[in-house]
Amino acid sequence: MEVGMFQTPFLPPERTPSEVFDWAVAQAVTADQAGFSEYWIGEHATLNWEAIPSPELVIAAAARQTERIKLGPLAHLLPYYHPATLAAQSAWLSHILKGRYQMGVAPGAYPGDARMRGFKDLSKNHRMLTESVKIMEMIWKGEAFDYEGEFWNAGIPAGDAAHPVRDQKPWGGTMPMAMTGLSPNSPSIRYAGTHGYSPCSVFSSNSALVDHFDIFAQAAAEAGRPGDRTKHRVVRDVFIADTDAEARKLALEGGMGRAWKEYLLPTYHAFGIAEAMVEGTSLSVSDVTLEFLADNFWIVGSPETVQEKFEAWTDKLGGGFGTLLLYSYDYIDNPTPWNESMRRMAQEIAPKLPSNAFAKAEA
Repeated sequence: MEVGMFQTPFLPPERTPSEVFDWAVAQAVTADQAGFSEYWIGEHATLNWEAIPSPELVIAAAARQTERIKLGPLAHLLPYYHPATLAAQSAWLSHILKGRYQMGVAPGAYPGDARMRGFKDLSKNHRMLTESVKIMEMIWKGEAFDYEGEFWNAGIPAGDAAHPVRDQKPWGGTMPMAMTGLSPNSPSIRYAGTHGYSPCSVFSSNSALVDHFDIFAQAAAEAGRPGDRTKHRVVRDVFIADTDAEARKLALEGGMGRAWKEYLLPTYHAFGIAEAMVEGTSLSVSDVTLEFLADNFWIVGSPETVQEKFEAWTDKLGGGFGTLLLYSYDYIDNPTPWNESMRRMAQEIAPKLPSNAFAKAEA
């Protein structure tokens, strides 16, 4: 099993840009030292609780302070960039990181982010993503081309001996790519399977996650690609402390609890996602409170309790997946318990799980 982090970030609006930046970089260093395999940074321009508009700045700062962990945006909102510019910048970063860079991509779903760029209609965003990826892949081949598309034009000149064109190929010749998905029958997860990208599922329920597993496997098979669960990332909320009571208190009364109370839970209720969270219980959506989350949705407790919860969860899934991604929250003022929870997850919990718990390929 591998453990990573998804730094969206879920930090409250009063945190300054410098505080958000410093925390995001510090968490990358902590994750690297704890043994995490990857660290993803979100991108949004207008969301108060997810205030990193440029993941590359965090990645560049973390590049020189980390040694092993892979870094990447999750995700670049492709309609809002010229693909040739993004391709050149990301390929350069992949060389700076000597192969520790990977790119998440998305069409952009938030109207505020779109409106700031002059988009009043998001109906073309998926087509824009497809064309953007096509152009970036042509750039990354490092060969001369000329392209005129529906949304963008791009090209690499042929060059000559006197005026050679700099090689645009990423480290190793290919760019590792990923896409996130939350909704059932997610088009992003399907796209990932078709194109050989890593799928990243934001957890809402076991049935929704299994649906993502199946969609990815089916799309990958139709494209002639491997689609087993070892490629899958799944995002969950985890807090580990010495005792169940301490972990529950730190989660509920700390940054995790505040983010869910003021931002995530209202969002989940507004979009109907909270209904999936009561799956397997006799409760209604109105019962989805912070206390419900701590007891039924988050994975919170002592090391022994958390290990038991992970084993029970993967049993219900009928097997596991490749990488667990932890959300990060605002523990800036007292980071020690949070950082220790991260270390315990990577160094104490994951190694004790059954060897096939998170690396089971599809039959």
